[in-house]
Amino acid sequence: MYARRRRTYFAMMGGCIGLFVLAWGVVRLWSIPVAVGMCVVAMVIPPVAAMVANRRGPEDRWWDDPSGDPQSDEWWDELDGKKRRP
Repeated sequence: MYARRRRTYFAMMGGCIGLFVLAWGVVRLWSIPVAVGMCVVAMVIPPVAAMVANRRGPEDRWWDDPSGDPQSDEWWDELDGKKRRP
């Protein structure tokens, strides 16, 4: 799952860079407003890419990881209804 999110992130960021380069290297010769519009779209991509890369999936069990504090872990296990084996 992590690899898929990472590939999606890099594809989105590559598209962002591609839009900037294409906008000011090629498209500006024909239409400045279209080039500016492409840059506005490219400006929105990095925050969306960061949200996609940092999203937790249903199979990511980050809340079950022990914190390292035995008293805290025991308390959370009691709340979750789990019994810890000694």
